Formats: sequence, C-alpha cells, structure tokens
Amino acid sequence: MPVVVSVKFPFASRDLWFDPQGLDIVKGDYAICSTERGTELGLVTADPHEVAESDLSAPLKPVLGIASDADLDRADELARKGEAAMADFRELVAKNGLDMKPVGVEFLFGGEKVVFYFAAEDRVDFRQLVKDLSSRFRTRVDMRQIGVRDETRLVGGYAHCGQELCCTRFGGQFEPVSIRMAKEQDLPLNSSKISGVCGRLMCCLRYEFEAYKDFKSRAPKKKTLIDTPLGRARIQEYDTPKEQLVLRLESGKVFRVSLSDMTCSDECIKRSQEQNCTCRPDTVTREVLDRIESPEMRMALMELDREMGVDVGDGLDRADRIVTSGPTPRRKKQRGESAAGEQGGKASGRTRGKGRSGEEAASEAPSSRRRRRRAEEATPADAAAASQGQPSRRRRRHLSPEERDEAFRAAAGREQERPQASEGKRRQQPSDEQAAGQGRQRRRHKQASDAPRGKSVKPDVPSVAEQVATGEVRVARRRPGDGGGAARANGNAAAPADAARADTTEGSEKKRRRRRRSRKPRSGGENPGAAPSSEA
Repeated sequence: MPVVVSVKFPFASRDLWFDPQGLDIVKGDYAICSTERGTELGLVTADPHEVAESDLSAPLKPVLGIASDADLDRADELARKGEAAMADFRELVAKNGLDMKPVGVEFLFGGEKVVFYFAAEDRVDFRQLVKDLSSRFRTRVDMRQIGVRDETRLVGGYAHCGQELCCTRFGGQFEPVSIRMAKEQDLPLNSSKISGVCGRLMCCLRYEFEAYKDFKSRAPKKKTLIDTPLGRARIQEYDTPKEQLVLRLESGKVFRVSLSDMTCSDECIKRSQEQNCTCRPDTVTREVLDRIESPEMRMALMELDREMGVDVGDGLDRADRIVTSGPTPRRKKQRGESAAGEQGGKASGRTRGKGRSGEEAASEAPSSRRRRRRAEEATPADAAAASQGQPSRRRRRHLSPEERDEAFRAAAGREQERPQASEGKRRQQPSDEQAAGQGRQRRRHKQASDAPRGKSVKPDVPSVAEQVATGEVRVARRRPGDGGGAARANGNAAAPADAARADTTEGSEKKRRRRRRSRKPRSGGENPGAAPSSEA
C-alpha cells in the first residue's frame, strides 16, 4: 500500500496527497512540493499514512523537501508581494471595464507564474486584461474564476455565531446544503437567519444535520402523550444538543427529561414487534421524577404521596425547620423589668407630673405622655391584669342621648360656678400649655378693653354646654337614614341649627339635580351661537 502525506496550500480548497519519499516529515511541518502548476509551499496536516490503491485517482507527486527558515522567509515575502499586486489588479480591471471582482493574487514559490483569482457571475472576456498584467509584472499570468463560497473562504471573516467562518477554519471540499436540513433542525425558514456571509445556506447546517436526524429517529414524535406518575404529559419541544425532551403535564407544569432515562411500556414493545419497527420510549418512571431538582415537581410528588396515604411530613429538612420554644432567660428578665417599671410608673406618675416644669414637659416624647396618661387612667382591674402578665381589655362605651345631655348640662354648671379669678388664670394657661407641647387648642378672646386700637374684637359667644343648659340647642342623636337630621328639622321648627342643616341639604339636592350645559350647538332653526339654557 502506498504511503502518502496530506498537504494544505493557502489557495486550495482541500488537502492534497503527496509521496513523502522516505523523508522524516510530521504534522505541522512546511513542505516544498511539486504540483501541476509548479513548485509550491504548503502545510503538512497529517503524519504519513497508508492508503489503498483504489483511493488514488492519479499518480502521486513527490515532496521535494522540508522547508527551512530561508524558505519560510521567501514565502512571507511572496505573500506581501501578492497583497501589493492587488492594487494593480483592481486598477487594470476598472480600466478595461470588466464585470469581475478581484479576490487575490498568488505568486508561486518556484516563480513559474502568477495566479489571479476573481469572482464573477457570468463568463468574462479577460484576454486584454491578461496582456496588461503580463506587461506590468513581466511574468506568466494565470486567471482563475471562483465561486462565492471560495471567495468567502479566501477573504475570511466571522459568522453570526461569533466564531471564525467554517469554510476558513476547517476548509475541505464544499458539500451541498439544502433547505431540508434547516427544516429537520426546526430552524425558522428565514433567509437572513440561515444564510451565511457568502449569501448561501450556512455550512454548519450540514455538520449538525446527521445529529438531528439520529435523535429524531430515536425520540418519540412531538405532541405524543407520555405516561408519568403525575398523569399524562405531552411533548412540547426537543433539545437535541442535550438529547432532552420538554414535557408539559395536564396541570400546566413543565419539566425536562433525558431521552436515555425514558422507558418503553409493555404495550409499546408489543406494538413495535407486531409492526416490525423501532420501539420509541413512552413512559417516565418515579425514579426519574425524583431526580429532577425543581420545587414544583417535589411539591407535586408530595401531594401524590399524600393522596396515596403515605406520611411525608411537611417536606422540610431538619435544618430548615423552625422550632417553637419558650422565651430565653434574657427575654424573661426583660419582661420582668418592664412589668416592674410599669407598676412603679403607675404609683408615682402623678407625683412626678406635678413637679415637672414646662421645659421638661415640652421635651417629653408624645408616646411616653400617652403611656403615662393610660397608666394614670388605669382601673384596679387593669392593674391586677397587668401584674399577672395578662393584657387589659378596655372598651369604649358610647353614651346615650340622655346621658350626653346630662354631661353637657353638668359641664355648663361647672363653668358657671367657677370664680372669675380662676377664669382669668385659665385664660393665661393655654399659652403655657401650648409652649409645653400639650396640644391644647383652646383660646379665649381678650376683653375689648385689652384689645389694641384699630382692631376688631370677636363677640363673646356662649359655649355649646351653655347653649344646651339654657335650652337653645337640643342634642339629638343621628340615626342611619335620617338624612343627617333633615327629617327632625322638618318636624321641629324650634331648632334653628337643624333648620339650617335642612336648608343646606335641600340646596345641595338642588345643586345635585342641576344639569350640565351641553357644549354641542343645537341643530335646527335656533341660533347656533347662543348658549344652551340649563335647567335647575
């Protein structure tokens, strides 16, 4: 069997075999070979190996030798010379007005000739161009027309995936790519998404076609119902690179299962034997579902176990459980200190309150004032409950109309019995209480003699308690549905406040019945410019 070595040339589309002639050449070396075009320098892509005689289509060309450092320097110089010749190539193509696209220029290592590569859609008459190139470069010229795929491979670039172009990175002979390969891989039939830089279908469709075809031949078809412990599940989609299937249960839960973890039922095996076809799995076992790391799947399996009568507990690990325990010793000590402080505050609250000045009261927080007020107003029953550690239950008691009238009359009597001296002192007290932050909003109008000149003084109006005591105002309890006391005002003419409230209610009802003006002009014989009348 003949021994060959594979060599890759820069402008060749595939590797070529040569006879190593017993040279100690290995993969990665640069070899000088004799080709049909002349002497060329190429990269060895594989170690020498044996091939069959039937695989050889023509006699093997020999390897002249392994390239030295001087040979590599000469090759680099020829490559730079070819890049500089591209400018002259484009200039002469434009001068002759030819419909072609210059792609590259290659100077052979032996100097036999120069090869000019171009791309064109139709046949081009380049006889005059060859004469111009030969006269300028003073050497033999060879013109080679290539396709768009070879053009993209020579120019290079990056694909949509961000990687280097497959034709540049892998090389090799171009294989046909069809739209059927894109359909087999469930890709969108959009030319901008499945086409490469060259404008043709991407080469990677051919690389992955066999993997998709093999997976679909072993996996159940889409929309097929699969038996699971949680019920029937339907196949939604494939994940071919991972060889997984996406299933959806009737409850709406979606999970992934590997094709290798699925099994075939007895009915499926029997049917495949009868029809003499491949058995495709149609069952997912409980062990497979237990390996799925999904909280929803674990909860669904726990519910299934509860329905089957299996005691599964609460489904929490011991490290995740919250253990209910009594208060710690530190917490007990804090509770005891707080209870003792509350009892001491109740006993000496009033004594401390009498000896404080206005500045201390102003600096006291509102929350502490409220707590002290509750402690002063606490009943003996509340104190006994607090000492036992039980919360006090105090409910607000609503007064009846008769009790409210009596309370107002008692307040009016107390105000009349107070002496004038205490009244004067009470008039000066609100300013001090307001500075202390007590929040009292009572104010007394000063006498007309104390008022400055040029300012009006409000008349002295009797309080509500005085009006109730004299009988000028009657306190009535409002009931649901009486219209805010309008019904009582209609039946009792002696109550001026209720009558005024009834007038206000009647006016609001009239205002509520009032229509809004229409902004559209009336059609017909009326004046369109006149504003529409409104009804009360």
